[in-house]
Formats: sequence, structure tokens, C-alpha cells
Amino acid sequence: MIVVMRRGAEKAEIEHMAKRVESLGLKAHVIVGAERTVIAAIGDKREEMKESLESGPGVAAVMPILAPYKVASREVKPEPTQVVVRDLKVGAGSLGVIAGPCSVESEEQLITTARAVKKAGATALRGGAFKPRTSPYAFQGMKEEGLKLLAAAREETGLAIVTEVMSPEDVELVAKYADVLQIGARNMQNYRLLEACGRVDRAVLLKRGPAATIDELLLAAEYVLNEGNQNVMLCERGIRTFESHTRFTLPLATVPYLHQKTHLPVVIDPSHGTGHAYLVEDMCAASVAVGADGLIIEVHPKPEEAMSDGYQSLNLEQFAHTMAKCRKVADALGIEM
Repeated sequence: MIVVMRRGAEKAEIEHMAKRVESLGLKAHVIVGAERTVIAAIGDKREEMKESLESGPGVAAVMPILAPYKVASREVKPEPTQVVVRDLKVGAGSLGVIAGPCSVESEEQLITTARAVKKAGATALRGGAFKPRTSPYAFQGMKEEGLKLLAAAREETGLAIVTEVMSPEDVELVAKYADVLQIGARNMQNYRLLEACGRVDRAVLLKRGPAATIDELLLAAEYVLNEGNQNVMLCERGIRTFESHTRFTLPLATVPYLHQKTHLPVVIDPSHGTGHAYLVEDMCAASVAVGADGLIIEVHPKPEEAMSDGYQSLNLEQFAHTMAKCRKVADALGIEM
């Protein structure tokens, strides 16, 4: 259920109603909107609960939430959410750009990339310290040493750090160094990991699984939100289809569709979505045109020498050119970039 508070409801009234929701055995999520505050009451709803809540001080209405995902739904929060981490702003009219190598390989590689992507206009640095790979023999990442290099790059450039966390037991370690915890496509339905990320004070970038439906993505996000973490970004990184001309199929219709269903911002990953560096620039521009709230792009100083995903990584010059092109599209649409 949604407990809609009256415009101008006092803080004490909101706190009172949140406690009443909890006293009924429901979980209360207080969501402050531009015009009014609502309390999402999640749990086993009974009619007498609705009547009890309707009589509370400062309550305007109590309504059912129809979507299977509760806190992520626009029924709960009609206006878009903006996730802000350092200089990275994603959503609600702002387009954030996250760029960097697939894997952290060395201090020189990472610092060179960080300086270049910041100069071109990125506000966050991506880089994998823990790398989930299809083959157990492939490079698995530098782990904590890689996290330390990411933190050093942030210290020098001021860029927010986005990096993947792969297991619940690694969440605290990664959160010690990172600003945004990325949950990769392979872990989209790792529910214990989702819950663990929901309990830390870090923004979350949740990638869609290659065979996941939109509802499954939103329900995965609900696991994070349900633990109290409201700073969640959804990421479309392509799905597996019968096509073979790209690594995955990148459905940009996901962006306007999700904007109709959820208040959470939507980030596009054209690097994984296409698997070819020569396609990334155009898909970035198309993503901006369709209303994406953010981009996450693989960039490497020497893609031909990259230890992972070099074939889909832009070099530094290509990234700068891509940013200039995207900025023209953003300016035409009145989007802050």
C-alpha cells in the first residue's frame, strides 16, 4: 500500500505514520517527493490495515500498489529519482558519463585513462578490480590492489569510482574504496548480494541479465530498495538474441519503457551492448537521443593491449570524439551533461 501524506504534512506526522506502519507488521519506506511525501507500506496487506492507516494524522489517502515491484514503481514516486555521487549526477534531467577500462591493469594505465576521460567530460571512472570471466583461466582482476589504484585515481582526479562487487562477503571491502557498487549482469539475481548492497551507504548500478525480462530487472532492484538503499541506477547492457552481428542486442526502447514504469534512472552500456568499438559512438549518441540518464563506456589507452574487452573499448581520442557528439545531442534536447 501507499500512504499518501497531505501537502505540508509535518515531520512529526510522517514519523508517526511510519511507526504505525511498522507496528502493523509492515515495512515502511518514506519517500519524499517534490510535492508530497508518501510512505510505502510493504507486506501482507489486509483491509483492516488500510482503514487503520487512513485515519492517521496528516494522511490524504491510502492506495494499493499494483505493480509487482513496489518501491521502484512510479505509483510510489511519480517524479524521477536523481542519483548524485560526488560530481556524478544521473537522472532527472542530468546525464552522467562513467568511463574507464574493463579491468584495472596498472597504475599507469588507470591514471592515464582517468585524466583523459575527465578532460573529455566524464564524471565517474569505471574499472574492474574483481572480474567475472567466462573462463576460469582468464584474467580475474587485481582485487584489492586494483581497488587501491581506483582510490588513488579518485584522489588525483576527483572522479567518482564505479566498480563491480561479485559476492556478499566482498561488499564491505569494495564499499571501502568505491563510490558506486556495480552488480554485474551475471549477478542480477544473486539475491543475497542485492540485499547486502542494499544495506551499505553506496549507490548501486544494477545491470540487466542477458536473458532477464524488464520485470525481473525491476524486481532485482526491489531487493536493494527494500533494504533501505534508494540510490539505485538500472543499466541496460544488451540481451542475448539470435543475432550474431553484435555481442548482444542493445534494445534502446528499454529507456522510455522504464521511464514509464519506474522513477529509477536508466544507464546504457553500449560497449557490452554492441561488443564492437566502431559501433559505440553512434549507440552513445542514440542513447542520449532516446532519453538515457547515463552512459557507461569502456575506454583504454591502448585497446589492442587490454587484458579484457579490448575489442569493444574506445581509445582516448575516440572517447573525446564520442563525448563531443553526445554533447551536441544533449544540448539539442536540453539535457545537462
